[in-house]
Amino acid sequence: MIRVLLVEHTRLVRGAFAALLAREDDIEVVAEADGDGDVVERAVACRPDVAVIGVDSREGEEIAVGGELQARLPECRMLLMMASTTPERLRRLLDLHAAGVISTDAPPDRLVHGVRKLVRGKRFVDPEFALAALDAGANPLTPREVEVLRLTADGTPTAEIAERLCLSAATVRNHLSAITRKTGGRSRIDAVRIATESGWV
Repeated sequence: MIRVLLVEHTRLVRGAFAALLAREDDIEVVAEADGDGDVVERAVACRPDVAVIGVDSREGEEIAVGGELQARLPECRMLLMMASTTPERLRRLLDLHAAGVISTDAPPDRLVHGVRKLVRGKRFVDPEFALAALDAGANPLTPREVEVLRLTADGTPTAEIAERLCLSAATVRNHLSAITRKTGGRSRIDAVRIATESGWV
């Protein structure tokens, strides 16, 4: 049997997912949690093969408490459920501790398929998310430019960006000029919009 820990803050949704998985002869939901601080403890207690975690449940219980789940139960694979994502966020999640990512709008059998795939030691990325990542193309911005643009998007003044990133104000302005050029934006605000819609920040 494939042992599953199901984490979802909305009780009705959690019940629907539990019922869906329980229909399968080879899957057993051994524990449920609402993402309210006890995910790792529940996992250690029931030792699941797969932890299916809703990202909206306090950002996937802070992605299973910053890797603690993986450290304490390396055999447990983590499948994150979310309504939507961007290509950059998808890459970050997969670079962290998630073995798979699935859309909450996916057909029911896709969740079952994802759980089984993770148990076989493979990764699973929802096809819709994967296609969106391919369509978005490569991020033309450097990691430093992404940092500058994120702070700009939050409305942080140039002088404060410089201070927070230990840069000169002139260097920040140069980064913003490069960002505007690379995104094809007409202004900083336009560059933020384009980069956000493209999933680069």
